Amino acid sequence: MAEQQNKNRYSIIVPTYNERLNIALLVFLVFKHIPDVDFEIIIVDDGSPDGTQDIVKQLQQVYGDDRILLRARPKKLGLGTAYSHGLKHASGNFVVIMDADLSHHPKYLPHFIKKQVETGADIVTGTRYVKGGGVHGWTLMRKLTSRGANVLAHTLLWPGVSDLTGSFRLYKKSVLEDIISSCVSKGYVFQMEMIVRASRKGYHIEEVPITFVDRVYGSSKLGGSEIVEYLKGLVYLLFTT
Repeated sequence: MAEQQNKNRYSIIVPTYNERLNIALLVFLVFKHIPDVDFEIIIVDDGSPDGTQDIVKQLQQVYGDDRILLRARPKKLGLGTAYSHGLKHASGNFVVIMDADLSHHPKYLPHFIKKQVETGADIVTGTRYVKGGGVHGWTLMRKLTSRGANVLAHTLLWPGVSDLTGSFRLYKKSVLEDIISSCVSKGYVFQMEMIVRASRKGYHIEEVPITFVDRVYGSSKLGGSEIVEYLKGLVYLLFTT
């Protein structure tokens, strides 16, 4: 099993916007937790005005530009297109997508990889809503909003996974390419559409419990407009999947 794991290469796609205070620590933790894994980190920065790209360039000097790839875009163009952009530059046969704000702790990466190797899953997704998973640092209102959104989506869509709106996942590259080509949503709805379409296509999905930690540095990019888009996306998926 170890030999099989070592033959794989993992491309970790991290979209960023104003993550200067987080990106160096994230990269350090990735290298710390999967030292014996063949991986690259692809940072897709959407023209951050806070100097995120300058920090990434410094990280390239430390870790090498073959391990840290900066694939910048001129402005904010949406989360879904950020993954598509990163995917074009991925050399691995597996792709990990994760947030830059440390809400997705790299300590879970070995668990994702182990689960995939053991089960042969097409997708391994982190979940807050099974035993061993959870959230930390959220207000009661945000917990209720997230749980309500998840329950509503489950009731309408029956996706077969416990956490629809999570965005910490490992994909076989070929599977991600297939799914992403059929998705039309942008922003936070994109994550939900990805996993729903994967389920409808019959892909093998496994889950790993994670604790989602609210960002320590910077401000959340989730607002009222994203919640409205989520509800619109839910209705769209109800009638198209």
